[in-house]
Amino acid sequence: MRCFVTTGLKSPKGEFAGRLLIRKRKKFRWKDIRYKRRKLKLDVKSDPLEGAPQARGIVLEKIGIETKQPNSGIRKCVRIQLIKNGKQITAFLPGDGALNFIDEHDEVLVEGIGGAKGRAVGDLPGVRWKVIKVNNVGLESLLTGKKEKPIR
Repeated sequence: MRCFVTTGLKSPKGEFAGRLLIRKRKKFRWKDIRYKRRKLKLDVKSDPLEGAPQARGIVLEKIGIETKQPNSGIRKCVRIQLIKNGKQITAFLPGDGALNFIDEHDEVLVEGIGGAKGRAVGDLPGVRWKVIKVNNVGLESLLTGKKEKPIR
């Protein structure tokens, strides 16, 4: 059997070059960052929600996060410990006065904030989630006054 050795940048050519072309293509696919991240499952490993669209958690503390330039202000957020895996995340509280409806040890439901590829949005550095429910009551209905927060 003949041995084909690739020299330089030239691709192997000819009747028996198929296997070498496949091997070469496999090797060079690892240069593609999207292929590499998918194969090494880096996005799955770094996602605290583990691929789920929403997750429940317990509020650990209320915090204010300073915005990035050119904006100035303090955005109200909460530190949450997820129930499913114990990981801690920071979630944004949308709406005016939302911080008043949340206390420590409340159970909240969080979802992605809606940025590109699950990254942070707008002027909030490192915040990738927002709170949508507090003790199984929608945050929106609490803010508009349609519902009251139950006592746990």
